[in-house]
Amino acid sequence: MSRLALAGMVLILTGLVPAQASAITPPIAGVLPSAGFRAPMPVVEGAVGVAASPVSLRYTFDGGVRQPITDLAGGHELRPLGQNGGALRLVPQGVGLAVAYPDRCTLTQEIDCPRAILEGFRDDDLNPGTRTLQYGASVLMTHGDLSDGANVLQKGYSVGGVSQFKLQVDHRLGHPSCVITGRTGRIYRAEPWIDVADGRWHDLTCVRANNRLTTIVDGVPRAWVRVPPRVSIANAEPLRVGGKGPAQGNDQYAGEIDNVFLTIGD
Repeated sequence: MSRLALAGMVLILTGLVPAQASAITPPIAGVLPSAGFRAPMPVVEGAVGVAASPVSLRYTFDGGVRQPITDLAGGHELRPLGQNGGALRLVPQGVGLAVAYPDRCTLTQEIDCPRAILEGFRDDDLNPGTRTLQYGASVLMTHGDLSDGANVLQKGYSVGGVSQFKLQVDHRLGHPSCVITGRTGRIYRAEPWIDVADGRWHDLTCVRANNRLTTIVDGVPRAWVRVPPRVSIANAEPLRVGGKGPAQGNDQYAGEIDNVFLTIGD
């Protein structure tokens, strides 16, 4: 069944909260921010906390259209944000529901494109620091959904001394990749040579452990990169699903997302 045929299952309508300017996360070092975003000011040392105990959260989106959207434990709220009529929809996935994002925009001016994401609130308990980290989601995409940037899940940015962890499906080849950036701005990315934009569901997992960042696709490790143990991820940014924000240049995701999860520590 096509997404258009399921459009009646509305999760989020137009007229959403205006976006705030934030930073772009370039896919590789040295790429300048796009219009619509600016790098945030670096956070003063010690002003941002890190998770003091193990954290585990998961979003299945099976609770329907209730707002706010919470994880399975009833916390860590997500809220819809959008621009230009961008809307999210609930669609069937297995015995539950998944979130469908706006179709890939084909307008001449990107500034006019519909955009929509899910965004949490500041929560320093979701900052892993240097601890063991796992995060990911299930995704369904086609080649028509691909673009130069499609962010699935992230917290923070790779510019402005902010730090981040991120999962994305970037480029026209449909490669998933896991990304970690410390406050120095150096980007560590594990990108396997595998196409997940084949119209089928894929489970994508990012694991930081044993001085490595590993990308796992459907339970199989596919790529890894070494990450120094001193690289710390701690920022005041919220958790975001489907883009780095709703403003222009947000690396908007197109396709469907389900089973978003984050685990920090043992």
